[in-house]
Amino acid sequence: MKPFLLLATRADDTAADEEYAAFARFGGLVPDQLRRVRLEAGPMPAINLNDYSGIILGGSPFTSSDDDATKPAVQLRVEAELEQLLDTVVARDFPFLGACYGVGTLGRHRGGVVDRQYGEPIGAAQVVLTDDGAADPLLSGLPREFSAFVGHKEACSVLPAGAVHLAKSEHCPYQMFRLQNNLYATQFHAELDTEGLLTRIWIYRNAGYFPPDQAEAVMEQVRCRTVSVPQRILRNFVARYATT
Repeated sequence: MKPFLLLATRADDTAADEEYAAFARFGGLVPDQLRRVRLEAGPMPAINLNDYSGIILGGSPFTSSDDDATKPAVQLRVEAELEQLLDTVVARDFPFLGACYGVGTLGRHRGGVVDRQYGEPIGAAQVVLTDDGAADPLLSGLPREFSAFVGHKEACSVLPAGAVHLAKSEHCPYQMFRLQNNLYATQFHAELDTEGLLTRIWIYRNAGYFPPDQAEAVMEQVRCRTVSVPQRILRNFVARYATT
């Protein structure tokens, strides 16, 4: 099987390694089936799509809708590299799944509006599939409603032209969308279970998602939630697109 490619942007090694392990575990992938490029660590290498079954873009501490004048140089570089790669990915309708940061990246690339109107605090949100979502092969076997972990400062407020709306929640209308046949983005984190989110809460307690002195309270709220449905999306993505 051709491997999948994880594009990551987390500078903290613990967060980066746990993210990689989660995508591999829930996707049913062994290490040589999921390659990783940490974009924050250096320029994106040349990527030949013919070498891969599909691309996964992980979440990020970057906020894509911030004014460019306030973005650090590494973020500007990463965004420019992702834009260039997405030109080819979109042109080929190459299998792509973006988690959280993927909404901002794919959404903005295709002309959608990404802003802070529909940010959600860290925790579990009740995600509801649309009729199109219930019929989408990537969501096969999922119930019409399920809990998923979220935590984002920005979200899509206007979908790109031609996007298929797949899922929503009470406070975020666009939790998941598809472009063309094979390009997906989720606002929620399909790779996160409770332990994974607890790690991220602690690592990013000073990143502006909540007052730092409330980290323990946020973690306590998460500990009582069990989230086990969204991870099936990763297994479906791998099953649908794995190629030899």
